[in-house]
Amino acid sequence: MAAAAAAGQVDADTFRRLYPDDYLRKFVEQGLRPDGRPLAAARPTSIGLGAVSTTDASALVKVGSTTALAGVKCEVVPALPEAPDAGRLVVQVEMAPLCSATTRPGRPSEGAQVLTEQLSALLGSVVDARQLCIDAGKVAWAVYVDIYVLDADGSLHDACLLAALAALSSLRLRAVSIDESGRVQTGAAAAAAQQQQQGERPAGQQERRLALSCQPVSLTCGLYRGRLLADPTAEEEPLLEAQATATLDESGAVLGFAAGGTAAVGQIVVVQCLEAAKMRGKEVRAMLQQALEQAGLAADADAS
Repeated sequence: MAAAAAAGQVDADTFRRLYPDDYLRKFVEQGLRPDGRPLAAARPTSIGLGAVSTTDASALVKVGSTTALAGVKCEVVPALPEAPDAGRLVVQVEMAPLCSATTRPGRPSEGAQVLTEQLSALLGSVVDARQLCIDAGKVAWAVYVDIYVLDADGSLHDACLLAALAALSSLRLRAVSIDESGRVQTGAAAAAAQQQQQGERPAGQQERRLALSCQPVSLTCGLYRGRLLADPTAEEEPLLEAQATATLDESGAVLGFAAGGTAAVGQIVVVQCLEAAKMRGKEVRAMLQQALEQAGLAADADAS
């Protein structure tokens, strides 16, 4: 019996490798995915805050096997002449070596570059750069968001965005003080300088939370033989006729919609994808709120 079962398993695995489209089709025709999910269901998701102690904020996100780590570092830098009353937000996505079968060490992959451009534009619209100003025309915060894809098992935009959102939601900008000589201090030293200063307070700011204008969450959907598959895996993605990623805020407003593939994405599919993204957003934001509560940051999150 055990030998027969083992032989059957080997045959199934071989069939999966040799005929991936037929393998997926057999499941989809039954309204299921190879991993047991319904067609419209996303994979189990987890959010862990404070994953990297050497950063100002960090988050580790897993969506199924897809894993993204976001780390945020803040640095006091000279204000830019073209934006004297604003700081800057810099986003970078990197693929860890061997995070997928197609990723190799060396130059950034095309996928990482596309994700960097997409997330830079999206997060730049969520973070008002003017709140990063410390002393207008002199110094400001530069907030660096580095996102590392540790396991690229599909729907990378969704996992990377969620990791960045979670890290930024937990970020507190350190206290800053600037004395008469222009020396800048941050953190505990800045707080002590502000307390000891008599008369006119030194230039700078108290420790504060980074404010986000909204909580963007995305969901990637794929079109396979006329059926919509939510949160496709890396195994499913090459078999899709079309793929679309919808990004919505908590009010349901569409912040972004990107589609591609060999088949046209019709209006019905767009509506289905947006509805699925709306439901997914509610689910993910509840997870994020729980993670913030466990980290003692729920009051800060509610104050935004």
